[in-house]
Amino acid sequence: MRVIYSEDHKLRDAKTELHDGQLVTPFEAPFRAEWILAAVKEAGFADVVAPEAHGFETARKVHDPAYLEFLATVWDRWVAAGYTGEAIANSFPVRRTSQRIPENIVGAIGHYANAADTSITKGSYEAAVASMRCAISGADWLNAGNRFAFALCRPPGHHAGIDLFGGYCFINNSGVAAQRLLDHGAKRVAVLDVDFHHGNGTQDLFYRRSDVFTASLHGDPIHAFPYFLGHADEAGEGQGEGANRNYPMAPGTSFDIWSAALADALLRIKTFGAEAIVMALGVDTFERDPISFFKLKSEDFIRMGEMVSAAGLPVVTCMEGGYGVPEIGLNVANVLKGLEA
Repeated sequence: MRVIYSEDHKLRDAKTELHDGQLVTPFEAPFRAEWILAAVKEAGFADVVAPEAHGFETARKVHDPAYLEFLATVWDRWVAAGYTGEAIANSFPVRRTSQRIPENIVGAIGHYANAADTSITKGSYEAAVASMRCAISGADWLNAGNRFAFALCRPPGHHAGIDLFGGYCFINNSGVAAQRLLDHGAKRVAVLDVDFHHGNGTQDLFYRRSDVFTASLHGDPIHAFPYFLGHADEAGEGQGEGANRNYPMAPGTSFDIWSAALADALLRIKTFGAEAIVMALGVDTFERDPISFFKLKSEDFIRMGEMVSAAGLPVVTCMEGGYGVPEIGLNVANVLKGLEA
């Protein structure tokens, strides 16, 4: 198992998050990656390398180039406009409004945001680029003929859509990894999202494509962020019809119920003919995660890894969520142990 990790994740160290009507210390913070790295090393995964300095040729195939340019310039534009706090959207192009992009930076942020939780800070862009590079380097490890890679991506990515950021996500790491695998010869790839929250950004990227099967196991959006996508009847459109599968589940879901959904997703991935799996790994399905409502226990994450491994496909794992409890490191290490069992 190769582990790809960049110290540049620390460049994103936001101090504010809009949560339940208050500005709070963000749940997504540098300590997450540090806890996870320490735990996977302790578990024996010692092949830890920095990512290659990849450019944006892969990202531009799944993201709007104008959106990527926005990410590259937004902080400087915010500062140049005279604002002193962290950048948070306060106006959005919601139903029945124009989709033209405002020149005012506050309006531009709202145009590209899918949630108001995520502040943009100095270093956010650089950290997001480093995270993307971890994902691409993980895909390249598979392209070189290896079976498993773990991209310790931070910030996460699965809420980042074609031209949208939010949910702590700026560049869709698992989506970029999937595209990288396709660019290097795979005909079909699957993105298996096991984060507690629906991978709305990943669904957006591939909803009309037939070369990537997307499966997401998550808290029912009737009750859980990101609320506006993730229902079971969302199956893809056009060429992508049938290539998207959602598994929304109720508060209190245990591993028995959750693992049945995983088994179905893996069967569909094999039927689809995927040649590799990109696993968007969130361990916020853990029973003590502070912003989720599933009830998986630490030992369940070993079985999760075993089930994914039993599909017999190469797997690049991209880190997504898991917050606020020291067990996030143990739970990630358990998934990797299960993959290699």
